[in-house]
Amino acid sequence: MTGVETRSVARDSLFLLADIRVEQGADVYRVRVRNLSDGGMMGEGHPRVQRGHRVSVELRNIGSVAGTVAWVQDNRFGVAFDEEIDSQKARRPVQNDDHPSAAIVKASWAHRAPPPPEPGTLRKI
Repeated sequence: MTGVETRSVARDSLFLLADIRVEQGADVYRVRVRNLSDGGMMGEGHPRVQRGHRVSVELRNIGSVAGTVAWVQDNRFGVAFDEEIDSQKARRPVQNDDHPSAAIVKASWAHRAPPPPEPGTLRKI
């Protein structure tokens, strides 16, 4: 998918804090969410992530959302969520009566990053 094609996805600029944890890691990092859409987000901070890492992002009013790091550049990174969320819900004031799973809309395969290649299948040049 080219950069032009991904820009067709509706996204909003915002300033929101979230906690991110790399799968099978114990460390939790506080990051700034700069862009958020139903299928993913752009974060800013210094978590130790690389393209292809599986992560869990804790978003306000939504809860924990699983995803894959799609790209990393300097202190910014993109996460493609496994399932679409209601991104407007993260902008609302904190609500305790909604269950976090109610924010998940449907599975999203359009934004999923490809898995990293197996080391044994790579050719040496």
